[in-house]
Amino acid sequence: MARVAVQVTVADGFAAKVLVWFDQHGRKDLPWQHNPTPYRVWVSEIMLQQTQVTTVIPYFTRFMQRFPDVLTLADAPQDEVLKLWEGLGYYSRARNLHKAAQIVRDNHTGEFPTDLAGMEALPGIGRSTAGAILSLSHGQPHAILDGNVKRVLARYHAIDGWTGETRTLQRLWEYAAQHLPRTRNADYTQAMMDMGATLCTRSKPACLLCPLQADCLAFKQGQQTLYPNKRPSKVLPEKTAIALLLRNAAGEILLQKRPPTGIWGGLWSFPEFVDETDMGEWLQTHCTHARISAEKLPVLTHTFSHYRLHLQPLRVDLDAQPARIMEGASWLWYKAGSELNGGLSAAVRTFFSTQAI
Repeated sequence: MARVAVQVTVADGFAAKVLVWFDQHGRKDLPWQHNPTPYRVWVSEIMLQQTQVTTVIPYFTRFMQRFPDVLTLADAPQDEVLKLWEGLGYYSRARNLHKAAQIVRDNHTGEFPTDLAGMEALPGIGRSTAGAILSLSHGQPHAILDGNVKRVLARYHAIDGWTGETRTLQRLWEYAAQHLPRTRNADYTQAMMDMGATLCTRSKPACLLCPLQADCLAFKQGQQTLYPNKRPSKVLPEKTAIALLLRNAAGEILLQKRPPTGIWGGLWSFPEFVDETDMGEWLQTHCTHARISAEKLPVLTHTFSHYRLHLQPLRVDLDAQPARIMEGASWLWYKAGSELNGGLSAAVRTFFSTQAI
């Protein structure tokens, strides 16, 4: 995608109106707005991807208490990072956060890049996130295009098309660059995000309170909720799997650490199998003391971005502890509610919150 380098002052005073609104109504007391270092802004921006501010605030506070700077984060075990991320979802963000911190430590002497290309080169940081970090922490004039800003611009300019399409996205970037102010870039960046989050909301936008109302094409047309256009509908593939809940005499459940990438990467979860036959063969190999008769529990359904997974939990009890399973760092026996040095998958957390073992 071609980059738009031009910065112009728009005659209609778009940025000026936004900044006047921000001075009166913008959010100025969020935790990451205090001492907005690149590190603190970066962590907040990654957490805020796909997650609302109210949800992020307590996570950000705990994260900063444990990892007050990028070197502390880089030196920490990944399990500890995932543990603090538990419940935020989209765990690839946490893994990329940890990986990027190590790159900053090893390749940048512990200091974040101060240019857009260098920031974008770090794992998990795209063009919009890079621009937001540099704008909010250094006041640099970079356009951003998170979901809130896309919505504001799509309505203001009545841009047809789904915002994930290349052509539509290119138009949005062009407008985002055109509206950049000459000064107060950090305030402007925050203001655009705030307007999208508090005024120009997905449903029931507060147009009468919006400083851009007079020139907003969607408002003039009375079609605010038609923009941005919805993503073309697609049918998510349905997948099924067996989740083994292997319970020992102490009431502990066997958990397996998932591979470092992919769904629930690096988290502790139930061992999964293609079907009951596959699970039975595994039990016969590893658990000679298991009572193979399995009890079916309510199905756990999880919807991911590209498919929907239906997990059928099967509970199997052991008469004795199988020593072979305990070999290696990929297995552990877990008691519901106990402390764990690592994160639990959504399947495990959902199960323990709804079922008694």
